[in-house]
Amino acid sequence: MYYKNILLTGTSGFVGQNLSLYLRDKGFQVTDISLRNLNWKEHFNTVKAHAIIHLAGKAHDTSNTSSPEDYFKVNRDLTISLFEEFLKSDIRDFFFFSSVKAVADTIDGALIENVPANPLTPYGKSKLEAEQYLLAQPLSAGKRLFIIRPCMIHGPGNKGNLNLLYNIVKRGLPWPLAAFHNQRSFLSIDNLNFLLESMVSDLSIPSGIYNFSDDASLSTNDLVSLIANSLSKTPRLYSIFPGFIKSLVRIGDIIPLPLNSERLKKLTESYVVSNDKIKKALNIKNLPLSSREGLKLTIKSFNEKS
Repeated sequence: MYYKNILLTGTSGFVGQNLSLYLRDKGFQVTDISLRNLNWKEHFNTVKAHAIIHLAGKAHDTSNTSSPEDYFKVNRDLTISLFEEFLKSDIRDFFFFSSVKAVADTIDGALIENVPANPLTPYGKSKLEAEQYLLAQPLSAGKRLFIIRPCMIHGPGNKGNLNLLYNIVKRGLPWPLAAFHNQRSFLSIDNLNFLLESMVSDLSIPSGIYNFSDDASLSTNDLVSLIANSLSKTPRLYSIFPGFIKSLVRIGDIIPLPLNSERLKKLTESYVVSNDKIKKALNIKNLPLSSREGLKLTIKSFNEKS
């Protein structure tokens, strides 16, 4: 039987809040599951649902203050516990929100789903070990397992590196990293919501791993220009020798500063993610929002709050 009811973990997070509202607007009932609640397993006995979307997890800590064990307890062990309850239940679909970082911290070319995984951080390794466990378990007839690997998610209300860029441009400060030439994939919350709802509703999509990203990549310099234009400012792009910048940010690895090696990497490295597999599965040519349109919406929300 088809129940328009979704079990959702991680509803307090940015993605969870937005996805929950989106699904309800589409006519779904959404039941929140807090894995901090010792009685969370009772939902599997009391709620008739056809899908569980597991968003809850420990995000990558760019300040590097978390212990490796913290990532594995949350991202691997809790996922395994949740999946075991799914296997015993009548729920049809299990969506696990992993990450492109479960595959690679740096890539050449565009990342596709079947690239051999080699994560370097506890965050990426914990997500990969959860993936490996889930994929190794046999599924009963009619059940589906989806491992979703999103790239950097953004949208109105979200904070992070985009907000850091916005504040730099808003203050009239020059962007000193223009000498770093890169291309990055992003994922707007609107496209993420569209893809997940489409997958839940389409019974023809096979189990598997699916990358989520917007259709086109942009450079960080493109982002700075977009932000400047939204503020009616002229982009101030300064090209400082990359070797000098890399030496300077090592200070931020020792004492708390806005820029450290990890953040520099996120801002300047190339990381292009292919979404061809999911678009082919859904038989669509383009996602609802272009990369630039989605980023403009996010930047607009920064303007409205400033």
